[in-house]
Amino acid sequence: MSSIVAFYAFESAGCRVTKTNDGTESLQKGNKKLLVTKEEVWPINRDFRANERPRETRVNERIRAREIRLIDENGEMLGIMPPMRALDLARDRNLDLVEVSPNAIPPVCKLMDYGRFKYEQAKKENEARKNQRTITLKEIRMRPRTDDHDVEVKTRKIQEFLAEGDKVRVSVQFRGAEMRHPDIGRKLLDEIAEVLKGTATIERSPMMEGRMMSMIVSRAPGWEPPKKQVPPPKRGTAHAAASVATETTEASELKETAEASELKETAEAPVAETIETPAP
Repeated sequence: MSSIVAFYAFESAGCRVTKTNDGTESLQKGNKKLLVTKEEVWPINRDFRANERPRETRVNERIRAREIRLIDENGEMLGIMPPMRALDLARDRNLDLVEVSPNAIPPVCKLMDYGRFKYEQAKKENEARKNQRTITLKEIRMRPRTDDHDVEVKTRKIQEFLAEGDKVRVSVQFRGAEMRHPDIGRKLLDEIAEVLKGTATIERSPMMEGRMMSMIVSRAPGWEPPKKQVPPPKRGTAHAAASVATETTEASELKETAEASELKETAEAPVAETIETPAP
């Protein structure tokens, strides 16, 4: 028992705690001194949450409650009963008894195939991880005097970022005497917001931060980016390709005809016979 706990125990038993100038603490009950200490007591860190492990699900014999509220595999309530009786029902149905709500009074348990349940949970987590996408914040910078063509190009780039699901910070950078005319930058951002209407949602209105005025836009709900179309073939390309294919086919047919004629002539040619004359 630590000294501070001992002090509290004695004090609760009717003892008096006194402390002198030199830091000595003594416990007295009536005229009798019970304990004298000069030990330094450090504060106790009672934040144990960092060391807590995730609570494991209790299954079958590991359920220690006296009574449980049982739900069958179809979701129907079977009532309150001892865990052993519920475990017998689970074994009769080749299922497991799983504690699904341990903090309830009494704890709630369910009949299920625990192995299959864990497999399905892991599968769902993997699918959620695959479909999860990190939204990044892109930035497009301009100047107050950016010409119309560059503004149009940068606006298309903003739409590309939005189509990918990212957020975009649109910034106007001021220099020197331009700082005296922030209305020019605000007007430029308002024009871009007007062009992006229906495509983007303004998450943060134009705001001045040092030498930068910026706004943040995100993809508007329900907006679907246009699908990229395959460019049509150049004029005359299809006709030229068809002509080449026709010529190739005709050449192949002529070649096959010539080879067949040559084989036929070879087969019909007379075979010369050689007659050997016996020597006299």
